[in-house]
Amino acid sequence: MESLAADPKSTMNKELIPTKQSALAVMASKFSVEPPKLLETLKATLMPKASNEELLAFVVTANQYDLNPFTKEIYAFPGRSGGINPVVSVDGWIKLMNRHPQFDGISFATNDKDEKPFSVTATIYLKDRSRPVEITEYFSECYRPTEPWKVNPRRMLRHKALIQCARVAFGFSGISDEDEATIATISVTPPRPIFTKPQPVIEPPAEPKPQVEVEVKAEEKVGGEA
Repeated sequence: MESLAADPKSTMNKELIPTKQSALAVMASKFSVEPPKLLETLKATLMPKASNEELLAFVVTANQYDLNPFTKEIYAFPGRSGGINPVVSVDGWIKLMNRHPQFDGISFATNDKDEKPFSVTATIYLKDRSRPVEITEYFSECYRPTEPWKVNPRRMLRHKALIQCARVAFGFSGISDEDEATIATISVTPPRPIFTKPQPVIEPPAEPKPQVEVEVKAEEKVGGEA
């Protein structure tokens, strides 16, 4: 009688091959919930109109940067041409920056003109570089007519400088802040189309030939009038 015992080599190979988890399962394990329940919660609370593909793309980005969508560290913003843009709040950017192994501090320099905010310069120090990274953001370029900007303009400008400096210093990509995502959704009609449809070549009309006047004599009646 043949033995039905499993081949030890086959069993060993299966143990050595890691089992990949889905992006949803990875996020679900962080919050100690079942993947179907997490999917249901995301759709019900954060992205009710998102498709499964859009939701999956969002979850992949959140997992990549280890940000929590339920505490608004990252959230989905509708894109101009459909889909969603992963948007990271200032709390999410601060979290990314603080846990980076090369981060060695940040400082800000505020510049006012006529007692109004003009610019803010953020300086990030890195352990593996001899020179810091400096980025200056200007109020005239960043201001938006929203309540946070009206109430705390200097704080909002400082946030913008922090985000842009962190992006340059650490190379964060594929994510944006809310102002950038909002601007990206505005439809802009270019003054001329970038690609134009080829038009058929129309030959100019030929010059009319001169008409020759021909004298036509009226036919004479054969019979006399009745």
